[in-house]
Amino acid sequence: MHQNYYFLKQLAPKLHDELAGKQFIEAFSQEKDELIMVFADQGDEEELVNPYFIKATLRSNFSCLSFPDKFDRARRNSVNLFTQFHEKQVEYVSVFQNERAIQISFSDQQKLVFKLFGNRANLIAFDSNGGVTQIFNNKLPADKTITLPSLNRSIDQSFEAYIQNDLRHEALFPTFGKLVNQHLAVLLKGIDTAEERWNVIQKLLSELNAGKFYVAKVELVPVLALFEIGEIIGTYTDPVEALNAFYLAYIRLSGIEKEKAEILRILKKRIQQTENYLENTFKKLVELEEAVKNDEIGNIIMANLHQIPERTERIELYDFYREQPIMVKLKKDLSAQKNAEGFYRKSKNEKIEIGRLNDSLEAREAEKAQLQQHLEKIDAIDSLRELRTYLKNNGLDQSKTVVAVDDLFKKVSFMGYIILIGRNAKNNDLLTKQYASKEDLWLHAKDVTGSHVVIKNQSGKKFPAPVIERAAELAAFYSKRKNDSLCPVIYTPKKFVRKPKGLPEGAVMVDKEDVVMVVAKGE
Repeated sequence: MHQNYYFLKQLAPKLHDELAGKQFIEAFSQEKDELIMVFADQGDEEELVNPYFIKATLRSNFSCLSFPDKFDRARRNSVNLFTQFHEKQVEYVSVFQNERAIQISFSDQQKLVFKLFGNRANLIAFDSNGGVTQIFNNKLPADKTITLPSLNRSIDQSFEAYIQNDLRHEALFPTFGKLVNQHLAVLLKGIDTAEERWNVIQKLLSELNAGKFYVAKVELVPVLALFEIGEIIGTYTDPVEALNAFYLAYIRLSGIEKEKAEILRILKKRIQQTENYLENTFKKLVELEEAVKNDEIGNIIMANLHQIPERTERIELYDFYREQPIMVKLKKDLSAQKNAEGFYRKSKNEKIEIGRLNDSLEAREAEKAQLQQHLEKIDAIDSLRELRTYLKNNGLDQSKTVVAVDDLFKKVSFMGYIILIGRNAKNNDLLTKQYASKEDLWLHAKDVTGSHVVIKNQSGKKFPAPVIERAAELAAFYSKRKNDSLCPVIYTPKKFVRKPKGLPEGAVMVDKEDVVMVVAKGE
C-alpha cells in the first residue's frame, strides 16, 4: 500500500510542509531506474541550507519513494536530469484526486509528477502550459502524451451510487487496491443489507484516513498498510518515517526470503485457481445430475407418440418419472420418433460429459493436493540451496514451468492430461515454438483462425481418444468455428508442425495431420 491513494493522500501534505518555499537544487541518477532529487532553502551556493532528499526507485518489479537524511553524490557515473527546474521554488505539493500520483508545483507553474502506477511508475516533467517536457523512464512512451487533467478522477462515491452499482464498491473505490479489497471481502462476509455493507465501507475509509501506518510482513514480504495485517514490524504516525521503514525492510530481504515469497505466492494463486475450477465444475455436475435426463425425455416422447401432432414445436406431455406434466421442445421438421432419437443421442453425450466432469474433478483434486504438499514443504525450507534444488527436482522453476502454465496460456486438466491453449497469435507462436515438445499433440480448428492447442505428452502413454476429443472441442471453441454445429479439428504430433521464416504471427505449416469432428465446447 506504499503506492495506495489513501497513503499518498497523507504523504503529500507532509511533503508540502517539508518542500514548500525550498528551491530545486538538482536531480541526478547514479544507478539504472533510480533518481535522487535535492531541495534546499535559498542560501550560499556552495553550502546547502536545510537540504531535503527524495530518492525515487522506479524499477518495473519494485517502485518506491524514500527520504534519506543525506546523500553523497559520486564523482563518476552520475547524470544530471530535469535541469529545467534548477533553482525553481516549490510552491506546493499535492496528490491528484483518486489517483496514485503526487505533483510538486513550482512558482512558475511547471510541475514534477510522481506517477506511482506499480510496474509503470515514472517521473514526468510538465511545462507551465501542461505539456510533457521530459520523462525519467523512456520505456513508457505513453507517458509523453499524458495530461494533468487526466490524472484527476472525479467519482460519485455516495450511497446512492453504491445502490446503482448493485452494491459493487469497486466502481466507486478503484483506489482501494488489492490489499484493501481482500481485507474488505473478509469484513463484508455474511453481511447482506446495503446499509450494513455501506457502513462497513465507511468505517474502513475512516481507518484508511486515520493517519496510522503499519509496516508488516505478509507471506514473508514487507508491506506498508493502513490497517493491522500480518506480522507487524513497526507502527508509525509519520508517513515519511513509515515509508522509509518499509523501504529499508524491503531492500533488506534476503535471497531465501525473496525466492520463497515468490514461489509461495505463485503456488497459492494456483491453489485458488484450482479451488475456483472445482467449485464451478461441481456446480455444473450437480446441474446435470439434477436436470431431467435426455433419455427420460426420449422415453416420454415414445410413450406418447400417438398424442404428438406433426410439425409440433412445443407440447405438454405426462412425465411418468415424476408423475407430473412436462413441457417438451421438439424440432418441427422431424417426426416424434426422430425427435426421440435426437434426445437419445444427446443422452449419450450427456453421460460422456458427466464422466468427463468427474474425471476432471478427480484430476484437479489430485493437483490441488500436490500443490498444497509443495506449499507445506517449501514453507519449511530455510536454505536457499535446498529451496532451488526442490524447485528444480519438482518442476517448479519460477522462470519456466510455473509461469508457462499459470500466466502465459489457458490451462485445462482432463483425465490427468494437461491441455494448454494459446491466447492470441503471438501467444500461439510462443506455445508452439517454445513450450510444446515434439511428442506433444498439437491441435487447431481446420481452415480458420483460432488458438493453438497442445496436449502435453506423458512418456510411454498413447493419447486417449476422449482426451483428444476434449482438446479438439477446446480448439473449436477458441476459433472462428465456435458457433458451427460441427467443427473439423486437425491434430498431429508437434514434430510435424513448423514455422517457415516470413510467416505472420500464429501461422504455421503442418506436414501431416488427422481430423476429428467435434462440437465446440469451452472450459
